[in-house]
Amino acid sequence: MSPSEAPTRQAAAIAMARHFYDCVDSADVAGAAGLFAADARYHRPGYEPFAGPEGITRFYTHDRVIRSGRHVLTTVLAVGDDVAVRGEFHGAGHDGSPVDLRFADFFEVGPDNLFTRRDTFFFAPLT
Repeated sequence: MSPSEAPTRQAAAIAMARHFYDCVDSADVAGAAGLFAADARYHRPGYEPFAGPEGITRFYTHDRVIRSGRHVLTTVLAVGDDVAVRGEFHGAGHDGSPVDLRFADFFEVGPDNLFTRRDTFFFAPLT
């Protein structure tokens, strides 16, 4: 990648990350999963890694404990092929209980401009 291509690629990566959360918040699972490469890995506390779009789809249709909600992104930064996101989530679990938390996500973007990795971290006390 040439130095002049870097800002354009980074802006596209930031837009893709923002679009990912829009898809999740509107329950567009196919749209969210479609942003991941076939060999992508999603690492999330409490779960084995999810593989590729199929794993992302399985997480959002079967394994996720959240029924609905909205992500509020406070920071989205891109450096090279990495995107860092910090934000809050406000919603409800499947049992109706409120879910309010702070999170950080880190995405890697591959040469095909799809996510190849996502790592999620939550701001929560150790128990």
